[in-house]
Amino acid sequence: MKLISWNVNGLRAVITKGFEDFFKEIQADIFCIQETKMQEDQIGDSIKEIVKEYHCYWNSAEKKGYSGTAVFSKIKPINVTYGIGIEEHDKEGRVITLEFPDFYLVNCYTPNSKRELERLDYRMQWEDAFRNYLVALDKIKPVIICGDLNVAHQEIDLKNPKTNRRNAGFTDEERGKMTALLNAGFTDTFRYLYPDKTECYSWWSYLFHAREKNAGWRIDYFIVSKSIEQKIKESYIFSEVMGSDHCPVGLEIDFSTESE
Repeated sequence: MKLISWNVNGLRAVITKGFEDFFKEIQADIFCIQETKMQEDQIGDSIKEIVKEYHCYWNSAEKKGYSGTAVFSKIKPINVTYGIGIEEHDKEGRVITLEFPDFYLVNCYTPNSKRELERLDYRMQWEDAFRNYLVALDKIKPVIICGDLNVAHQEIDLKNPKTNRRNAGFTDEERGKMTALLNAGFTDTFRYLYPDKTECYSWWSYLFHAREKNAGWRIDYFIVSKSIEQKIKESYIFSEVMGSDHCPVGLEIDFSTESE
């Protein structure tokens, strides 16, 4: 099974920047996006045509042009839910959960702590609530979490760790919450396969020619329940794919055979 996740930084904008080519070429079983920045009534015929072979699920923010997630799945899920069941966290369209026979898929766009860390306190509340949500799901069946989680977990996950120590996405607090999530029974698929691989990033600032210099951050993830980590076949970062300040990331996982 092939899964893709991409923060498109505005779906309507990325449609004109190569999204369709990548979408058709990659032929994902499940394709998740973050930062759709649109309401369902703004989808339009061009988007509908691209995803016509998929079951489509949208979670838009109450605030127009902001946040938002979507999932396109070739496999019809058993059930679909939106948000994490807590009203204050569910106004920004950040989570969609699809239940399949073998697993839950959770597509997430984690809140950014913002400049001057003005939203860090809220981010900490979100992290605890989201982790509790995932742990509860994991007690029922394994979970695959994907999306822009807005944190570079380790120093290896960004180009300039020393100068970014207190910047949003690399604070001790945010990194600690990622550690807590992994310690709760989850596995970062990319680091599971490539624990020491360097210069592998999924986001680059639009400033200072950061992408040309590969001065980036790895903040987009596929994370799975530890109980299914042996089913991981490959974890990808498609750094050559343009169109957004993020690139897509991918996961291949095999549920067809039992783990040894």
